[in-house]
Amino acid sequence: MRKRKEPFWLRHIKLLLIVILFIKIAGYFTITDVKIITQIYKIISRIGMTGCIILVLMQFRAYGCMDTLRLKNTLPLIFYVLYLGLGFASFSWSTDPGYSALQWLMTFESFVFVYFYFKVVYTVNTFFPEKHIDLVEVFTKSIFPIILIFVIGSFALPDFFYREMRGGEEIRLGGWIMNPNELGMLASILGAMAYLNIMKKDGKWLFSLLAIVAALVILVLTSSRSSLIGFLLILGILILRSDQRKLKIAMFALMALVAPFAIKEIIFKEGGGVEEVMSMTGRLPFWTALLNEGIVKEPFFGYGFMRINYEDYFQGLNTYPGKMTHNTFMQVLMNLGFVGFFVALWQVILTIRNAVKERTSPYRNFFIALIIPVMINSFTEFGIFGDANYGILFWQFLIFLFLFEKREHFTSLEKAALRRFEQNKKVVP
Repeated sequence: MRKRKEPFWLRHIKLLLIVILFIKIAGYFTITDVKIITQIYKIISRIGMTGCIILVLMQFRAYGCMDTLRLKNTLPLIFYVLYLGLGFASFSWSTDPGYSALQWLMTFESFVFVYFYFKVVYTVNTFFPEKHIDLVEVFTKSIFPIILIFVIGSFALPDFFYREMRGGEEIRLGGWIMNPNELGMLASILGAMAYLNIMKKDGKWLFSLLAIVAALVILVLTSSRSSLIGFLLILGILILRSDQRKLKIAMFALMALVAPFAIKEIIFKEGGGVEEVMSMTGRLPFWTALLNEGIVKEPFFGYGFMRINYEDYFQGLNTYPGKMTHNTFMQVLMNLGFVGFFVALWQVILTIRNAVKERTSPYRNFFIALIIPVMINSFTEFGIFGDANYGILFWQFLIFLFLFEKREHFTSLEKAALRRFEQNKKVVP
């Protein structure tokens, strides 16, 4: 009895999922200053990948893999749907309904993508355990090419990949392609995921070590304080959770070597100093103005999804003008008022609660490695409830991470379908 021949897409399913996630993340970058080209690129890369992952799931269904999953601990999902529902309703009072609708659609689209992505991952792991999909490996291999492009670009095309700030006094990697702090967050996630790969003891440490080095290079070149703090914090927690003594010593030694340089050159960098750090580079006065002069005008439901004022920018009496708040919780407060703020806050609390309950899950460290940089970024940049960015995409992964489990009860027809699939899997028809 010969084994059933697998189709090409199934033989290479892990690579396919890596490529899809890579293109999805890259879809948040601005590849050119020509607006129409950028829009076409983002539509193809984002919506196209959502279409691809749905198509992959349809292929599995056609192949005979039925849906064996059910949702559990759904409160985080319910509150996120409430947040999306409130955002949709805000079109009716938004100070710019078109902009609100565009931002909402991008957030909803990534939500759909993540749902179907998890469906595919669990389908593979259920029906084809020999092809087991490990999200740590998928994230590492999806993010590494992006980081490598920026490392190479920093040397090959510095005019394109770097951005001048403070009137040319400071130059940071990212250019107009991506906000340096967002790029730094991506690098810190790569470093953390690569470290988790090293912890697996499977001998594949060379690629992971290269990924960590690339992540550190990006963290230095972006000069992102928040991302560096996040990366060191993740490593500290993961090292303490590790039972590998030699690895603990090596990583603590590396952190001890990096920390002094990082504190001097990145945290207290030239032109900044203690005063700038303490004011969070001018963010604290801006947040104070938002509370004192902004939200008091629309306290209950805000200015509409991703809007912070009646105009495109908010400017306090003594602050710079800003189109976004540089804090995701302040952003949702301005967008959807105190009602939206409490919905979002409880959504975060319930998501973390789900992770705490899953003490034995193999994805516990994955959750830590992803949530810390995403949350730190949320306090200083777009974040999980801000304008469309891959921080939102990653947060949606964390929402769904512990929501699926295999059903225990099946109908007689479903049991027959499962038996039929196992028989067809073994022989050539």
